[in-house]
Amino acid sequence: MKGKTWGNPFSHKDNSVRETNNQTRSSACFGNTQSGKLSPAFHQALLSFCRMSADSRLGSEVSRIADSEKSVMLMLGRCLPHIVPNVLLAKREELIPLILCTACLHPEPKERDQLLHILFNLIKRPDDEQRQMILTGCVAFARHVGPTRVEAELLPQCWEQINHKYPERRLLVAESCGALAPYLPKEIRSSLVLSMLQQMLMEDKADLVREAVIKSLGIIMGYIDDPDKYQQGFELLLSALGDPSERVVSATHQVFLPAYAAWTTELGNLQSHLIPTLLSKIEKLLREGEHGLDEHKLHMYLSALQSLIPSLFALVLQNAPFSSKAKLHGEVPQIEVTRFPRPMSPLQDVSTIIGSREQLAVLLQLYDYQLEHEGTTGWETLLWVVNQLLPQLIEIVGKINVTSTACVHEFSRFFWRLCRTFGKIFTNTKVKPQFQEILRLSEENIDSSAGNGVLTKATVPIYATGVLTCYIQEEDRKLLVGFLEDVMTLLSLSHAPLDSLKASFVELGANPAYHELLLTVLWYGVVHTSALVRCTAARMFELCQNCHNSGLWHYYGNGYSERVAGKGENAVGFFSGRSSVPRPVFFAYRDHKNIW
Repeated sequence: MKGKTWGNPFSHKDNSVRETNNQTRSSACFGNTQSGKLSPAFHQALLSFCRMSADSRLGSEVSRIADSEKSVMLMLGRCLPHIVPNVLLAKREELIPLILCTACLHPEPKERDQLLHILFNLIKRPDDEQRQMILTGCVAFARHVGPTRVEAELLPQCWEQINHKYPERRLLVAESCGALAPYLPKEIRSSLVLSMLQQMLMEDKADLVREAVIKSLGIIMGYIDDPDKYQQGFELLLSALGDPSERVVSATHQVFLPAYAAWTTELGNLQSHLIPTLLSKIEKLLREGEHGLDEHKLHMYLSALQSLIPSLFALVLQNAPFSSKAKLHGEVPQIEVTRFPRPMSPLQDVSTIIGSREQLAVLLQLYDYQLEHEGTTGWETLLWVVNQLLPQLIEIVGKINVTSTACVHEFSRFFWRLCRTFGKIFTNTKVKPQFQEILRLSEENIDSSAGNGVLTKATVPIYATGVLTCYIQEEDRKLLVGFLEDVMTLLSLSHAPLDSLKASFVELGANPAYHELLLTVLWYGVVHTSALVRCTAARMFELCQNCHNSGLWHYYGNGYSERVAGKGENAVGFFSGRSSVPRPVFFAYRDHKNIW
């Protein structure tokens, strides 16, 4: 009827009746046999229409509600092997927490092994992000279960996949060895894990896998404490440095070598074995390479030495007479941004090796003061650098072929990094005097018959480009200009080969910052009173034009004659006998190559 409101069929007066009926039916449905109306058989038959199933595996799991943590783990252990294959590959990483949690807490070793096997085989070819997720889970597992179970349960999974056909799986193994290193028994780190990584480094054909192996070896070196493994580590280092893949070599310099150097320092072998051994290998190469030097191996050993410079300097600071005074209190001095060369990795940062930038700043302040005011008496680590390392390096430099541009460049870069790391005071008081003693530049000592031999060697370009270019203040540039002018004069007047001067020009000319400086040196030769020196200047200028500096002349062009005229007094003065030829005359004929 229109406008009539129907009452609620479940009105208040009927509530008590309905509740009573519901309770009765509920009791019957749950097997209450107290009712005399329906038999248990009838109840069972009636419930069969609910379509419940307890006969299947899944039905059995569903019908049993877990009532404790243990029963939950048991249920997950039974169910996960059936769930995983039915999850899309792209989504399987979502199961990692569930698998790991169950593997951690499950009471049955066999079930745990099965779950970890599933984890390592979860994704057919895990990408970088998926591998990181698995590794994160493995580390969490290791933290929870302890070293014994990591060795017994996780390592076998790695071993099983060491030769897997997919490189992504082998990559996971290599990365796992490093990630798990802190959580393994120390005996296992230096035996089984080290052997696994060594095998993969020697046998795996994939560059990415060997790169991961090298990084994990570096981590192992950070935790190893068995001195008997030192030689094995050194052999692995040489293998890694000689790897044909640039990725592997780069990882060696960034991770493995600094970590190995840190361990070597702890053992006291950095100055007694590691550096001397690399130097000996370089000397052997030079002896055997008189008719053909293996430049690749030379680069390999010398680059390793270069990567050891930060570790060596840190050792010098830590063993200095003032090390006990280096306390952090008050305002800490700032370290100049350009104080050190840019490190290849954080592990080659001196502040990281020392412990903090603040601690390094205090040590540097004391270091400079000690060198300038108190000397090196009793400072054994620094005396070794001054009295053994530097003389041996300078002797080696004198043996390399001056015409080998690659060798000159490698050694120049090495000395540049050495001087920049050890600082300006050290360079001026310890490095330069040793080179100057060898070179002995003096116009009175020219021996035209002998050709002033030392000036024809690679010592000249390496000193000029590796030591004299370390610092760029005006006095440093003047010293470099004066040295090159003296070499030009001495070589010219003694009729000696010009290869050492050419090498200096080629190396310096590669950097546009030195183009104007080279032109200053050339101008010195142009206006010299000796025709021999002028001829040498002509050859050097032609070299600059024909090499990578073809733009040098046109870059400075007309304006250079005017600039150099104002610098004439600074460009001369190392020898007497400068010509009074007006400087602009030379530049007026700049387009004519054969004016000489």
